[in-house]
Amino acid sequence: MAKTEEKSGAEAQAEGEAGSEAGTPEGGRNTRKFRTGVVVSDRMEKTVVVRVDRQFAHPLYIKRVVRSKKYHAHDEDNEYRVGDRVRIMETRPLSKQKRWRVVELLERPERV
Repeated sequence: MAKTEEKSGAEAQAEGEAGSEAGTPEGGRNTRKFRTGVVVSDRMEKTVVVRVDRQFAHPLYIKRVVRSKKYHAHDEDNEYRVGDRVRIMETRPLSKQKRWRVVELLERPERV
């Protein structure tokens, strides 16, 4: 009976790997975070400031609460402007505050 209850080392390792991969999108160790936000400043060279909003329910009052955070993101060609909705990706440190880079433009509002 002991044989049926025990698992070999390879089976246990395979099962453990499958369980850890379930929560990650690509299933690897080096998965990077992505955020979607709006450009609020483009005055710096090769850098934009992106505001990312997150919504959650207040734990006591159940009312929707919005919290914002600003990220400095690398913009190599200075192509993004204030008001653009962009997607940013986590990257290695590029400067004191820059740890993100702009991946793509999602939406550009019409200018008047």
